[in-house]
Amino acid sequence: MEIRVIENKNLKAKPDKNALGFGKYYTDYMFMLDWYSDKGFTDPRIIPYGPIEFDPASLVLHYAQETFEGLKAYKTADGRILLFRPDMNAKRFQKSNERLCMPVLPEEDFIQAIVELVKKEQDWIPDLPGTSLYIRPFMFAYQPKLGVHAAEHYKFLVILSPVGSYYKEGLQPVKIYVEDQLVRAVKGGTGFAKCGGNYASSILAQMKAEEMGYSQVLWLDGVEHKYVEEVGTMNVMFVIDGKIVTAPLEGSVLPGVTRDSMIQLLKDKGYTVEERKLSIQELIASAKEGKLSEAFGTGTAAVISPIGTLAYKDEVFFNNPQIGEISQMLYDTLTGIQTGRLEDKFGWTYEVK
Repeated sequence: MEIRVIENKNLKAKPDKNALGFGKYYTDYMFMLDWYSDKGFTDPRIIPYGPIEFDPASLVLHYAQETFEGLKAYKTADGRILLFRPDMNAKRFQKSNERLCMPVLPEEDFIQAIVELVKKEQDWIPDLPGTSLYIRPFMFAYQPKLGVHAAEHYKFLVILSPVGSYYKEGLQPVKIYVEDQLVRAVKGGTGFAKCGGNYASSILAQMKAEEMGYSQVLWLDGVEHKYVEEVGTMNVMFVIDGKIVTAPLEGSVLPGVTRDSMIQLLKDKGYTVEERKLSIQELIASAKEGKLSEAFGTGTAAVISPIGTLAYKDEVFFNNPQIGEISQMLYDTLTGIQTGRLEDKFGWTYEVK
């Protein structure tokens, strides 16, 4: 793509790197690209960050045709800028768009848009431990026309946000509540796609959990309310009898980039990883019998989120306030690779030059 640049004459002051939080601040520029049914993708541009004007009849506002991704840029100790597996995000974005009947952006264009924007905004990448530049690519139906159908005009954007830890408490065990009434996703639906509707439907259970003092929700399958699937915004893994168990990718679970990376790291370290159905009853039994030694969520935002408390039907059956040995190893190894402190023998990092 030949990307034109519109300069921003009102640059913002950088936020305090010690108090970034997550998703609170945004950089000076954003990337924008349009797609029309009769033209295809057109006019790639980097423009000043700011509001977008919407027609009240824009299709996304009524029928939720929208997809997004999430990845990060890291600054190494020697000043290099690294992305982590952007090709996987590009491919997942394509699959999400196919499911929602939206234009499929070529992988090379997806990565180029991110690279050029990150290069433009490289001074915004924080360099303190645990910080990074969060990258949010997304696409939505822009055409103003009421009616449930695919749009003829879409916009693809990329915005950037300097971030610290996803959780205020940092890398500390979180409290999880098992939801057995509400449903997040079913096979044949959009559970495997990264689209806003999946997250909107999860908010009610999240609010319910927070009212009871829990940080996240563990979802069960949408048919039998029996098998463990995801934790809120993360994939989830359990260490049972020394083996790592996680839900299989069968259409209702998001194929996480961090999930895939953790599985490869675990196997490389000699652990047995089982991608299989795990019933809540088996999980409870393993906890009561002392076989469940660790539980943790995995995702781009938090990387690793150790689970310290797991509650089901008002009963706490797993309570471990300490970060587990495997959880700590995975966090240290993956963040070490992402930030260039450890060797990347998997070829996961992508240097922005």
